[in-house]
Amino acid sequence: MLSTRYLYLMLLIPLYASSQTTIDSAKTQNWNLHFQETLIGQYHPAFYAKYSGQNSLSPNAESAVSLTSTMFFDHRLWKGAELVFNPELAGGTGLSKVLGVAGALNGETYRVGNPAPDIYVGRIYFRQVISLGKDSESIEDDLNQLHGKQPLDYISINAGKFSVEDFFDANSYSHDPRTDFFNWALMSGGAWDYPANTRGYTWGIVVEIVHPLWSLRLSSVMVPQVANGPYLDMDIAQAHSETAEYGRFYKLNGYKGAFHVLGFFTQAHMGSYAETISDTAYHMDVTKTRSYTHTKGGFMVTAEQQLNKDMGVFSRVSWNDGQNETFAFTEIDRSASLGYVIYGTAWKRNGDKAGIAMVLNGLSNVHREYLADGGYGFIIGDGALNYGHEFIIEANYSAQITKNIFLSPDYQFVVNPAYNKDRGPVNVFGLRLHMEF
Repeated sequence: MLSTRYLYLMLLIPLYASSQTTIDSAKTQNWNLHFQETLIGQYHPAFYAKYSGQNSLSPNAESAVSLTSTMFFDHRLWKGAELVFNPELAGGTGLSKVLGVAGALNGETYRVGNPAPDIYVGRIYFRQVISLGKDSESIEDDLNQLHGKQPLDYISINAGKFSVEDFFDANSYSHDPRTDFFNWALMSGGAWDYPANTRGYTWGIVVEIVHPLWSLRLSSVMVPQVANGPYLDMDIAQAHSETAEYGRFYKLNGYKGAFHVLGFFTQAHMGSYAETISDTAYHMDVTKTRSYTHTKGGFMVTAEQQLNKDMGVFSRVSWNDGQNETFAFTEIDRSASLGYVIYGTAWKRNGDKAGIAMVLNGLSNVHREYLADGGYGFIIGDGALNYGHEFIIEANYSAQITKNIFLSPDYQFVVNPAYNKDRGPVNVFGLRLHMEF
């Protein structure tokens, strides 16, 4: 049960945080406190399904609600050093318990079995910034960011518990399901099986080298004990994941643009699709072939371009080898997305924005064969498979109601959910309430 004391705290934090908005621009901020709360409701009407399995999206009409509340505390320890602490509450669930669509429909929900509200530490990490030059810029008070001066050229070392998405693939138009698109395959590259526990967090280290025109990021972090597991594997000699990303920043006709190239490699106690298919003794259960000798590797390319002061476009392409089981994110081995975002300044609603995006997801040959033979992953599995690429279109509008409150209607159209031509299409309607102080 969620304690009444914590509920009172969740109500008091935004009131306190909103009272701390006056900042002396001449001073360096030594600590700050922010708060966010996001409530997402979704509904899909009944749709055609020739058959269903244990991991299918329900063909019957259904609705679901999710809630997250996060406190963001940032404290400056000494010059260039900070401690970040984010306790979080999450409750509710996604449609069909987040099953049945590889490009899952609500980025605020993960594969957590119990929908009851739960309190946990999302992030607790140390950050040290080392200047590489004399030039600096002013950065604003924000979530996990202190107001003050930051060097233009620097190295940062981040160690502790965090989400690797905090540092990699920082797309300006589609990255955060609390403020951007809802779909998992639009908040990041769908085929990047990024290392994390069930809640989306891990322990490890990230090193950043940042220059005004380019960036380089490297990380080594822990992976779950089992696919989509809540506990991380302590045998880091045999279970670990490395990510490297190069970013380049430029201007085209005076408007900002960027592209990033990311590569990743994971070794973990994974199962093999080919081994599972080849031996009937495994009964199409990939978990019975798990071994520390199995790996997964892949890449992602992401690009964004501002078209004018009011609009921009983005695109991602991602791929992984798809030979061993999906271990942390979602069951996508190939993915390509394209989107467009326009800001409300174009119609004198400065805090609003609208966007539309599409994503095409696919599987490796051996992964689709495993599902067609009746195998199951932790996200999808209909008991059979008439394979087709999963195609999703999402349209979203974020309206600023007050300075700190945003309301966002959302629509997603899903063709071939879980890559199955025998099911769907599916219409998904959503509404998000987001508060940030």
